[in-house]
Amino acid sequence: MTNLLAIDTSTENCSVALQWHAEFFSDAIESPREHSQRLLPFVEHVLQQAKADLSQLDGLVVGVGPGSFTGVRIGVSMAQGLAFSSELPVFPVSSLQALAQQAIRKHQAEAVVACIDARMGEVYYALYRNIDGVAEPITQPAVAEPSATLFAEHDIQGFYTAGTGWDNYSDRLDPGNQLKHNSDCRLPLAEDMLTIAAKSDITAVDAESLEPLYVRNEVTWKKLPGR
Repeated sequence: MTNLLAIDTSTENCSVALQWHAEFFSDAIESPREHSQRLLPFVEHVLQQAKADLSQLDGLVVGVGPGSFTGVRIGVSMAQGLAFSSELPVFPVSSLQALAQQAIRKHQAEAVVACIDARMGEVYYALYRNIDGVAEPITQPAVAEPSATLFAEHDIQGFYTAGTGWDNYSDRLDPGNQLKHNSDCRLPLAEDMLTIAAKSDITAVDAESLEPLYVRNEVTWKKLPGR
């Protein structure tokens, strides 16, 4: 698929990216309390830049989390609405996988430990490996208190870090300094979700089947009214 629109509000970033034939258009801003106001204007802006219409796209890509519960809801609800109105398939992408993809894009990382601050003294985390330029999962997203024991079953020597989980917990997650720490892959971006959707084996779903990836089991998702 060559014409894809990606949106993500799963973290502090509000991020939109469009792949239109051979061209890319994007908007992003760190604005954790303004996602609902900024997301649709960003979508309209990138479509206008490309002189494209939603109905001309091959599909949508959406960051489904884990991350901020409110942010994830906003992004998934918007993706559902756009997909219903244009009858487009949706590719759900993990925010952790998008972070790993960003580290691959910026640093040519061969492997990545992605961690997002989950608040309440916990982190969302997963390990990824670079397979032909795409972040492929070694482990599935999980949530836990930050500790080096989370990675005890894996040799993480030389892995790159990505995500806000490293801002506050790097000393607890990597006390042995085994990892390659960087400060420029803190928040996921929609442009990296485009790459994942286009090059990985992620399966598209219809709007009604789209669900957030909360990881925390006690949270229940409610679909749009009437859907």
